[in-house]
Amino acid sequence: MNFEIVTDSSCNLIEDMIDDFGLHILPLTFMVDGEDKVYQSYLKGERTDLKQFYTMMREGKVFKTSLPNLADAESLFREILAEGKDILYLGFSSGLSGTYQAIELLAKQLQEEYPHQKIYSVDTLAASGGQGLLVWYAVQHARAGESIEQVRDWVEENKLHLAHWFTVDDLMFLFRGGRVSKTAAWAGTLLNIKPVLHVDDEGHLIPMEKVRGRKKSLNALVDHMASSANKPISDQMVFITHGDCAEDAEYVASLVKERFGVREVVINYVDPVIGAHSGPGTMALFFLADKR
Repeated sequence: MNFEIVTDSSCNLIEDMIDDFGLHILPLTFMVDGEDKVYQSYLKGERTDLKQFYTMMREGKVFKTSLPNLADAESLFREILAEGKDILYLGFSSGLSGTYQAIELLAKQLQEEYPHQKIYSVDTLAASGGQGLLVWYAVQHARAGESIEQVRDWVEENKLHLAHWFTVDDLMFLFRGGRVSKTAAWAGTLLNIKPVLHVDDEGHLIPMEKVRGRKKSLNALVDHMASSANKPISDQMVFITHGDCAEDAEYVASLVKERFGVREVVINYVDPVIGAHSGPGTMALFFLADKR
């Protein structure tokens, strides 16, 4: 393979996959209220204890998030190009972050300096395990011997078939992120209302329905998979990410395996940058579907 795949820490891939695939990860950053230190949401070779991050959120700590360090991103791109390799960048949804636009601009600037090499950027319009699953498929196509153009085109043609279905346990975090009104957040909390959301074709988080109770919201994720997933569902790779609610993630994984005969479900944490907006108790299910 004469090209390298670069993506963002928002892909929420497990470390073993990142290592196995030889991926390059641009870490988004965050800050904890009351601190001046800037933290990276991904550190190569380090398995960060995200349970501590979510504990801090439950205790009321507020987190501010930001883009990857652009100087570090430029250094990475230059290092790859200096090795004579091309770059395929698969970026975090432009509907949720300015990361893609910033890295795309950097790529265009570098392309002028390296006119004989290829630097392609794809706005995945995806997040968390949805972005990660697209990267996973891109790697499979690359390993099958496809060219950088063929892999790029597959992602472009299939990204709007990558379904994101998720729910949250505490609506107040969505309120802080501007996703729901304060009135709706308070009312939902009092009535034990759990929203079921997805990521639309523009890469935005969109509330789709409301159910009462946590278990019903988890079941609803799997119901949406039943109604829209590409057949045969049993052949799919399925990703699940969660905001420090591992038991719920295992419950959803067991439902997916029992109902559809899916053999492989990959579970991982929602990273701090996305988790800062969705909160503890976030549960998300990702798969290929006829449409998002």
